[in-house]
Amino acid sequence: MFFFLTLLSLYRIGRTAPERRREHVTPTCRRLPPDLVANTSKVERTMNQEASLNSRKRKRRNNRRKTEITSTKLSNTTVTHSANLSVKQLPSTSTVFKSSSKPSSFLEKMKAKLSGGHFRMINEKLYTCSGGEALNYFKEDPSLFNMYHTGYQEQMSRWPEQPVNIIMKWLKDHSSSLVVADFGCGDARLAKGVKNKVFSIDLVSNDPSVIACDMSNTPLDSSSIDVSVFCLSLMGTNFPSFLQEAHRVLKQNGWLLIAEVKSRFDPNNGGADPDSFSEAVCDLGFTSVSKDFSNKMFILLYFKKKPKNNSSREITWPELKPCLYKRR
Repeated sequence: MFFFLTLLSLYRIGRTAPERRREHVTPTCRRLPPDLVANTSKVERTMNQEASLNSRKRKRRNNRRKTEITSTKLSNTTVTHSANLSVKQLPSTSTVFKSSSKPSSFLEKMKAKLSGGHFRMINEKLYTCSGGEALNYFKEDPSLFNMYHTGYQEQMSRWPEQPVNIIMKWLKDHSSSLVVADFGCGDARLAKGVKNKVFSIDLVSNDPSVIACDMSNTPLDSSSIDVSVFCLSLMGTNFPSFLQEAHRVLKQNGWLLIAEVKSRFDPNNGGADPDSFSEAVCDLGFTSVSKDFSNKMFILLYFKKKPKNNSSREITWPELKPCLYKRR
């Protein structure tokens, strides 16, 4: 008995581990039921499919992230480039202020209001004093003349038509050899707009071509001028003396052209009767040629100097209403 047990033990020890494992596993595998094996295969296929699906999802997520990163970089680059272009294209502050025609601050509005107030004050002074007083007024402070004409140009810019342009056209329709005296020339615009020789006369001279003097006492020679012009310049209380001076310097059959604000010749609103004014000018030694009341802002009167003035009666001049601007 002992001998038999010894042989059995030696037999077991002599077998290799793989043989023992096959002997152990093989009987177990053979004992698995067919339906369990089939279910195991389905589970393995399902797991493989899920793993493949997850792998594809990961790839798609990675691709989306790369695309988003690239788009972000491109958009940042575009924004930076656009910002640079915008900065380059922005106009400077000085350019903005130069191109602006309206006051952009409270200070500028106040300056404009103050300037308008000064213009109204000077304008009223010129209409209510004599030519000699106005000359002394501007001699004391020549800057007032510039201030007045700045406000005057601003007022004229609102008119649909400028009387000086009509006078320019009249001169161009006549001979360019006519010598002109522009009484109250302002910025000498008439002389700059025609080919005629023009003597520009005003109270102050900011231009070498302008003669500064009292318009009732000019340095022009007698009977040396073909056309005398008063374009919105019969402002002094002694305006008849201006017209007498124009008569003195005009040649025989010379022209007298007067453009004035229409309200000054409106009897219904305190203005002078245009017929009475024309009669007084004719008594001075002129003949009335034509009157133009077509413009709503101003009137135009055309006279010619008589060869001889046989009238000896005293001239009655109507009072011309001052042209005063309302405060706005």
